[in-house]
Amino acid sequence: MRKTFKYRLYPSPAQARALDAQLKEARTLYNAALQERRDAWRRGVSLNYYDQANQLKEIRAAGDLSLANFSACQDVLRRVDKTFKAFYRRVKRGEKAGYPRFKPRQRFDSFTFPAYGDGCGLSGRRVRVQGVGLIKVKLHRAVRGVVKTVTLKREAGYWYACFSVECGLALLSESRDAIGIDVGLESFAALSNGAAIPNPRHYGEGLSDLRVAQRKVARRKKGGRGRRKTVLLLQKAHMHIRNQRSDFHHKLARQLVNRYGLIALEDLNVKGLAGGMLAKSVHDAGWASFAQKLSYKAEETGRKLVFVNPNGTSQRCVCGAAVPKALKDRWHHCRACGLSVPRDQASAMEILRLGWSLAGITWPGEACVPAEAVCFS
Repeated sequence: MRKTFKYRLYPSPAQARALDAQLKEARTLYNAALQERRDAWRRGVSLNYYDQANQLKEIRAAGDLSLANFSACQDVLRRVDKTFKAFYRRVKRGEKAGYPRFKPRQRFDSFTFPAYGDGCGLSGRRVRVQGVGLIKVKLHRAVRGVVKTVTLKREAGYWYACFSVECGLALLSESRDAIGIDVGLESFAALSNGAAIPNPRHYGEGLSDLRVAQRKVARRKKGGRGRRKTVLLLQKAHMHIRNQRSDFHHKLARQLVNRYGLIALEDLNVKGLAGGMLAKSVHDAGWASFAQKLSYKAEETGRKLVFVNPNGTSQRCVCGAAVPKALKDRWHHCRACGLSVPRDQASAMEILRLGWSLAGITWPGEACVPAEAVCFS
């Protein structure tokens, strides 16, 4: 499977300028390739990646392109080609197409070396970059696997090296435990065993810092150096919140895959839910990001992750009886089997039951009713 290892780079001022210059050249090449395609289309000519890549040697020989690595130039053209292919695919499907746009400085922040060792590679505790030199890197963990590509990325004024590697599975010992997960806003997740994972609400906690940074940006003149500096502060504030959320997702996903052999998670339409009054809260929770992290961790450890259709999971009991509830009803009472648990836990139990069935395993024969459950018959 493919994974990406991301490390912080610590370039010297001269190296940072050299990296910025290479990134600028990559952006210039991207915009020039986009302009050439637009002009060719107006003349009724269709261009593809190979048509444009065949011009690279001539362009570099003329001194019109100073991006140091030839393969990195080819990767920029591949990026343009993928952008147009995605555009035509959306047009064909009748979706909102979104014609490819020219990239300003703020929207072009990375360039890739498509072959490890060709222009970029590790050299001890440093990263060797063609045209820049040896850059200090914080290797907080070892690169595990065969490195395929290296991407240099500028994020909130910092530079990072992203190593895309092909690595094998890290299988864990077999576990017969299973868990159902019902994600929410009041608590981040309710588990079928009765545990509740608190919602950290990172965006809400960092809102005061964001408010201060946004006010500074609003008071600066557009296009000025002062505005660029304050925009950088705003980007760092957003990055801090994003890193906190990602760290929470990674740790929770790791705890779940280490303990449970089967994990059932509801397959939510997050894009549809992230609208109206709850948009900020849904985006702050980051359910889709958590599902993606849980998915790849389960795959590499040999665990089974099952996505369950969430329709009706809060309106049914695990015994199969219908238990209609309004949104304000936070407790689940089943008159058929006597199950009496919090609403979110009942949903998680139903998600686990559906997960068992989707995994081709029979729901355990033990009663789903806790010993302290009240019978309402």
